[in-house]
Amino acid sequence: MRKIEIADSADMLTHIVAEQFVRVTAEALEARGRCTVALSGGSSPKRLHQALSGEPFRSRVSWDQIDFFWGDERHVPVDHPDSNYRMAAETLLSKVPVRPEKVHRIHSEIPDAALAARDYETEIRAAFGGSSSTPRFDLILLGLGSDGHTASLFPGTSALDERRRLCVENWVAALGAYRITMTLPLINAARTVSFVVSGAEKAAVVGRVLNERDPAPPLPSRLVRPSDGELWWMLDRSAARDLS
Repeated sequence: MRKIEIADSADMLTHIVAEQFVRVTAEALEARGRCTVALSGGSSPKRLHQALSGEPFRSRVSWDQIDFFWGDERHVPVDHPDSNYRMAAETLLSKVPVRPEKVHRIHSEIPDAALAARDYETEIRAAFGGSSSTPRFDLILLGLGSDGHTASLFPGTSALDERRRLCVENWVAALGAYRITMTLPLINAARTVSFVVSGAEKAAVVGRVLNERDPAPPLPSRLVRPSDGELWWMLDRSAARDLS
């Protein structure tokens, strides 16, 4: 089920996404007694993190009962400026009462990206009780690149074809680097997936994805289709400019 929410401004978009975070986490805790969230990377989530770590949202979230993960990570040391974990730690996790054992970061400092990906898959399975079935995250937050990538699922990369593993090392030739990313089967098993996109510079790719005018092969973001969950596209007015 795909739903589109369009906010009048970037600030209003942040407010709407923060409200969704409060609602989804509370519903998960009430229904199952636990909550699992995968954060998105890059610099775009900073605004959301700042909202969630301040009032009125901070006191409305049961932070100590949420397990935090990441949809992807750059293959860099944990203290590197490009580290997705570092950004989230500085802007959110260090400012709210999260239990350290519930923060499940990707160990991207491991020199072998393949080993880092395998270790993260093991970490995810252990956090979900060790079952061999595909884990169901309560909420996965995603961004959108101007090339249509999301998480670190880039156009033309091998990770798009993965159907069994939960996480893989993905060589991105355009960047000359490995990324460690969740795969489509894991993302599409989630109960709620939310793309959060703002800014006029994203309008063209949002239009290509949501107006279904994809080139062949489809843009990676269009392959995100939860099999038994909600798919949200949360946009500000600038990013939604090219929608029909």
